[in-house]
Amino acid sequence: METIHTMTAAARPTLHELQGTLPFTGTVTWIGVRPARGAALDTVDKVLADPKVGLVGDRYAGRSGKRQVTLIDAAHLAAVAACLDREAVAPDLVRRNIVVSGFNLLALKGRRFQVGDALMEWTAPCHPCSRMETVLGPGGYNAMRGHGGICARVLSGGLIRRGDPLTYRPD
Repeated sequence: METIHTMTAAARPTLHELQGTLPFTGTVTWIGVRPARGAALDTVDKVLADPKVGLVGDRYAGRSGKRQVTLIDAAHLAAVAACLDREAVAPDLVRRNIVVSGFNLLALKGRRFQVGDALMEWTAPCHPCSRMETVLGPGGYNAMRGHGGICARVLSGGLIRRGDPLTYRPD
């Protein structure tokens, strides 16, 4: 006979407790920097994150700390591709700096996290821009809605390499 386990209300974790439980480790699968506005992203194997400028070599370097780094979950690239009836969407097309697999980046809202040697902090969702309609084709903007990833600021700099882990930092 199968036993069904139920938790008492007192033993069940609260939503707040659940939101702070992120035991997953993601992996950096792609890195890109934009040398200038409108320019194609340069794919790189590593990049230096600096709290004063963001990603060294990226066009946003030195600007508002809220958008120093943009990250997207590889699963969201697959979701966008499915919306557009494509096999795949190349990471450089969505113009995010870092693609991560194995981690729900939206769970980092308002939290700190480590990417390679750099400590970062979630600052905002990364909404798509009208350019998505051009680079992805008709429907590109709406396919990206809800799948645009996150923006972050660099708190403590360091090197980020393809293959590095992304982990939640409960500090």
